[in-house]
Amino acid sequence: MHHRTVAELMTRAVVRARRDMPFKEIVKLLAENDVTAVPVVDDLDRPMGVVSEADLLRKSAEQADPSGLAPIPHLEAWERAKAEVARAEELMSAPAVCARPEWNVVEAARLMEVQKVKRLPVVDEADRLVGIVSRADLLRIFLRRDEAIRDEITQDVLEGTLGPAASEVTVDVREGQVALGGSVESKSLIPILERLCRSVDGVVSVSEHIAYRTGDSRPSPTGA
Repeated sequence: MHHRTVAELMTRAVVRARRDMPFKEIVKLLAENDVTAVPVVDDLDRPMGVVSEADLLRKSAEQADPSGLAPIPHLEAWERAKAEVARAEELMSAPAVCARPEWNVVEAARLMEVQKVKRLPVVDEADRLVGIVSRADLLRIFLRRDEAIRDEITQDVLEGTLGPAASEVTVDVREGQVALGGSVESKSLIPILERLCRSVDGVVSVSEHIAYRTGDSRPSPTGA
């Protein structure tokens, strides 16, 4: 099976901020490129962190309201410190949480979930920035056509696992939901097929109604 990699899904033309970029230039950079965050890189183009709209808004939140009507928000000490600085390397959230181009969707998604981030700068072997992958990029695998998913399951999962007996198992895919039917020789093959189907890119769920001819039960010891 071919699992889509981060390299296939990432954006290669990455908008980035230099470490010494001033506050107003960062705001302009985000607005002109219609993005909500950018990686901050050092002189060797290695990600140091990410500066987002949330990071920049801390500075705006610290400003006094000209009307005197808005309550002054309570900021933690570290938030107040960020609000008082004006360069990318001081405003950014650091360190940068990065992915590698060869990672698959599951690896990237798990890192995003654990680190509670919406995007990952992608770096090469020298830790230089080569792309950026977002949640939306990872979700693109679920736009695969049902026919493509069914063909991959038929050829790579069923024929690869069952050989000629693959013709005894049916596959129906609708909106990424896979339904397996038919029959197999042994019961132990069913969870294997389910697991392999779930690993196919674009599969939302797997259900099965597969009959089996042998239950893989071991004979009881003599005298038991």
